[in-house]
Amino acid sequence: MDGTPQEITTLVGREVYSNNGVFVGEVEDVRLNVSGCVVSGLALGELNHELFSNVIAGENGVIIPYRWVRAVGDVVLINDIIERLRQPEPEEEEAAV
Repeated sequence: MDGTPQEITTLVGREVYSNNGVFVGEVEDVRLNVSGCVVSGLALGELNHELFSNVIAGENGVIIPYRWVRAVGDVVLINDIIERLRQPEPEEEEAAV
């Protein structure tokens, strides 16, 4: 990011992808640290259920730490750590052996 001040509301509605190109979700809101005047997290909805089905069964969204954000442009790119949440399928485990 170039350091130019931006409205935080411009984040809302942007799609979020891992840096490997995997769709994660869509920004619905931001979490602010008011005392520090910084964004501390992104509230995501419209989640990729393949990534989150084992982690948030029955929930509609998650908040990811803003420190995971790598870049903001037309989309938001985050570290691939989010992909590590997904547990391997039994077939994938067998194929790895």
